[in-house]
Amino acid sequence: MNARALAQGVGLDIPVAVAFACIVILLLGGSLYSPEFLSLDYLLQQLQVAAFLGIIASGAMMVILLGHIDLSIPWTVTMGAMMATALGGWIGEAGVYLAIPFGILCGAIVGVLNGVGVAYLRLPSMIFTLGMNAVAQGLIVLHTGGFAPQDHATDAMHFLAVKRTILGIPNALFVWIFVGLIVIFLLRRTAFGRAVYAIGNRESVAYLSGINTNAVLIGCFAFCGACAAFAGVLLAGYSTKAYQAMGDPYLLPAIAAVVLGGTNILGGRGNYLGTIAGVILITLLQSILSVMQMPEAGRQVIYGAVIISMLLLYGRGARTRS
Repeated sequence: MNARALAQGVGLDIPVAVAFACIVILLLGGSLYSPEFLSLDYLLQQLQVAAFLGIIASGAMMVILLGHIDLSIPWTVTMGAMMATALGGWIGEAGVYLAIPFGILCGAIVGVLNGVGVAYLRLPSMIFTLGMNAVAQGLIVLHTGGFAPQDHATDAMHFLAVKRTILGIPNALFVWIFVGLIVIFLLRRTAFGRAVYAIGNRESVAYLSGINTNAVLIGCFAFCGACAAFAGVLLAGYSTKAYQAMGDPYLLPAIAAVVLGGTNILGGRGNYLGTIAGVILITLLQSILSVMQMPEAGRQVIYGAVIISMLLLYGRGARTRS
């Protein structure tokens, strides 16, 4: 029995099986360097860190399945964190309860604008979202004057990002699971999910079959923006405050995690289990590279190489969409 037949026999796609195999290899290889790599505390810590990336990747996957990409993620993350902490400091006690929803709403608004630009103005998603990223950056710098804001994360943000309330499992992991269940339900159990795959395979055919392609595009971009902002809110809770450019380190890892899990970067194919594997693999890789004292420039080279490699492996057979 070959590797493909074995993977299909247990219900796994080849890319997903490869990603999980790489996770095992990294853990075993790391344990040779230090036994701590297999300790429960280390694994829970890595899952806590992975949760932030996983939430961002959840939204990014929805857009990539359409055959598009969202490059506004970095400053959408920062905007969500900045706006949530700012509201918590502006309106007193009421801000404690409204901070998290407000931060997520700001990210969703950015996503809706991205979706409108791509769906109705028919502009390339790469260019339009890159422009929106610059707009968000400018608005945040204008809001803060270019300095780190003095507002701190609310107790709720700190609770979700840092605390462990059930069996010592990080609350951030439960948040990621909740977001992941939403994605799985949308993709597997709803007409919206079927429309996402249909548009990713060939948008013109999906439109002619009666699918409201513009609404689906806007919905996916809005979800991506909301997920990015939510991750920013949690990151603010994790570090106790928001700061400039806090989302910059998450763009390439999020995209790399999605494509590493087998989602076709040209759209139309992929499942959330692969994204989970990709997120965990990228997180472990980051940890090991940190232990090896790999500079940030080297990590970016690795993420870029992963994206290019997966495109060559799984994207070459994709059809050109009109």
